[in-house]
Amino acid sequence: MVNLTIDGKQVQVKDGTSVLEAARQAHIHIPTLCFLKGTNAIGACRVCVVDAGARTLQASCVLEAREGMVVNTNTPKVREARKTIVELILSNHDKKCLSCVRNQNCELQKLAMDLGIDDADCFNGEDNKFEIDHSSKCIERDNNKCILCRRCVAVCKNSQACGVIGPVNRGFKTSIESPWELPINSTACIGCGQCVVACPTGALRETSEIDRVWNMLADDDLHVVVQTAPAVRAALGEEFGIKMGTNVTGRMVAALRRLRFNKVFDTDFAADLTIMEEATELLERINNNGVLPMITSCSPGWINYCEVYYPEFISNLSSCKSPHEMMGAVIKSYYAEKENIPVEKIRVVSVMPCTAKKGEARRPQLAATGYPDVDAVITTRELAKMIKASGMDFVNLPEESFDPILGESTGAGVIFGATGGVMEAALRTAYETITGETLDNLDFTAVRGISGIKEASVNIGGTTLNVAVANGTANAKKLLDRIKSGEKQYHFIEIMGCPGGCVNGGGQPVIPAELRFEIDPRVERAKALYREDAEKVLRKSHENPSIKKIYEEFFEKPNSYKAHHLLHTTYKQEPKYKIVPEI
Repeated sequence: MVNLTIDGKQVQVKDGTSVLEAARQAHIHIPTLCFLKGTNAIGACRVCVVDAGARTLQASCVLEAREGMVVNTNTPKVREARKTIVELILSNHDKKCLSCVRNQNCELQKLAMDLGIDDADCFNGEDNKFEIDHSSKCIERDNNKCILCRRCVAVCKNSQACGVIGPVNRGFKTSIESPWELPINSTACIGCGQCVVACPTGALRETSEIDRVWNMLADDDLHVVVQTAPAVRAALGEEFGIKMGTNVTGRMVAALRRLRFNKVFDTDFAADLTIMEEATELLERINNNGVLPMITSCSPGWINYCEVYYPEFISNLSSCKSPHEMMGAVIKSYYAEKENIPVEKIRVVSVMPCTAKKGEARRPQLAATGYPDVDAVITTRELAKMIKASGMDFVNLPEESFDPILGESTGAGVIFGATGGVMEAALRTAYETITGETLDNLDFTAVRGISGIKEASVNIGGTTLNVAVANGTANAKKLLDRIKSGEKQYHFIEIMGCPGGCVNGGGQPVIPAELRFEIDPRVERAKALYREDAEKVLRKSHENPSIKKIYEEFFEKPNSYKAHHLLHTTYKQEPKYKIVPEI
């Protein structure tokens, strides 16, 4: 432990702690901009400067606390330095705040307000001008709003092991680019959107489909169906000031009906359907010497990563479509048939916590009925914008339930949104399918939590299944490398492209860096899903009466010919992507 004084307050912290972290532990606020806990601490922006007795002010995020150090965080010299730094940043910044997607949720905007900066204070001079990169189906880049904080660079390289963006040029001409300034869709970007939720400004954003959805809803000749992923209900409330980790399912359904969707379905139903198909596929591979380990295919960010970086594992991927694509195929076949609606009149909109699902919906192999399984994908953030634009009082909406037929789900479907959830749901069904016995304890806690890689050996009817769970593609890389080297052997692996799983997806509400000091969205949002699972009457996918019914009436059995045609897909090494060296 080391002892230091910050603003006259005695503070004791562990050796190796930064001055910034020491101040936070003492409830002393130091503003930051480039810093992001657990992701980026490089002292690039200098907003967090403090007076620690040196000849110059020092960046507290990279300044290590030392025994006897005396730090002042709020002197006139410090305040003036911070203000000048932010004014310099704003001098080369596109200040069209009213039309920016991050208006009122922009860390630069808030910092400027806190420091009392207005436009007249900013330096006048040359501006860098950049074309907006609209090439990706998942995310857009606007370097006119970039402040060179490098958070996106750090998360892309460290959390996701992609490294497809980085700083180029020097001095005033520095910008964050892809190698050789390629458009983002010509790189090995996996579309996960982790760069978007790391960005403090509007330099990165999802490719919006809001206008497309509004146009669908305005067309009375169309039957527009919406489905919502499990992770959305655990985060949507944050956009309306509701406490993180609050489940807002009922209000979300009510809001979607008021937006004039014809039907509101729960993607959790398709998560249960996924388990039926995936568990059966796993057992068939084990019993028939199929390719093992089988790896889940629910996360399109992970699928993109596998196809680009580890194509040798493509045959290990489950052939199951992701749940929302399964649901789209079911809506345009089973539902269309039952309701006697022409398929060409149906439009399926998915509300997802994920930006990669926007690209996934455009895959040509995901069109089982001859029409795209899913017509449009909007993120949690985009749904919040639509609700706000409609003038609804979301907080006080009465709770409503999903529509029947495809709205019933179990606790197993709910936990898909958290890392380890797919594995746990699959084990519940696999156990009872193999043994024919009732599983007493449904909580497989060994695969829960936010550790990057989790392992477990599960005994099911005398058969030991070695399983693993990875979240974030950097951890997927570590796991796959261990398998390739022969160090590890597994039967079944769950991989989620985003750290923490879908609850922390690239389409979820953006959490300011300041708040990440106090709360971990991966943990709090997952709690909402596990609470809902615990409260469900039915917690195993194979017990869902609507799932039983659809097999009896339509699919016959899991992995049947019809099920394979509608619910399964294929993968291939993506030839358009270029594996480029890290910057």
